[in-house]
Amino acid sequence: MTCRLMTLDDLDAVLAIEHEAFATPWSRQSFIDELTRNKCARYLVIERDGEVAGYGGVWFVVDEAHVTNIAIARRWRGQGLGTQLLSDMLQFAADSGMAFMTLEVRRSNEIAQRLYRAHGFVDVGYRKRYYEDNHEDALIMTTLSLPEPHPDDDPFLVYEPDETQE
Repeated sequence: MTCRLMTLDDLDAVLAIEHEAFATPWSRQSFIDELTRNKCARYLVIERDGEVAGYGGVWFVVDEAHVTNIAIARRWRGQGLGTQLLSDMLQFAADSGMAFMTLEVRRSNEIAQRLYRAHGFVDVGYRKRYYEDNHEDALIMTTLSLPEPHPDDDPFLVYEPDETQE
């Protein structure tokens, strides 16, 4: 399992996962803009057996890493890849100098909420009628800190997760 920065070459696989995972998926152009224009954006992909199995995005704003999206391909769900990807995103943010991570999650998505809580996220509020497709509320979650940075790591190179965490 390898986690690395997303490239434009990953977009076909990422878009397939995006369409599988979300009721209102982002367009190809949205991802292109994130990867080429948004200076705050960082996107990672996680590979399994040589294929893109999932991805996650964050915006680095001052000292906050804000999760824009995270998804695992349906065929790889339930195998610990979401756990590994989120762990890698948290470490990546810490290694990049961020102090904490925030996100929004559907109030009905209890599986995702359990994953986030297991990684130190806590509930801090709600955004009423946040989601466009059904006007569901979003739960706002944040970490109070991030893992210790690995000072010798260059977070902008290929990131090899700690395989002992599987």
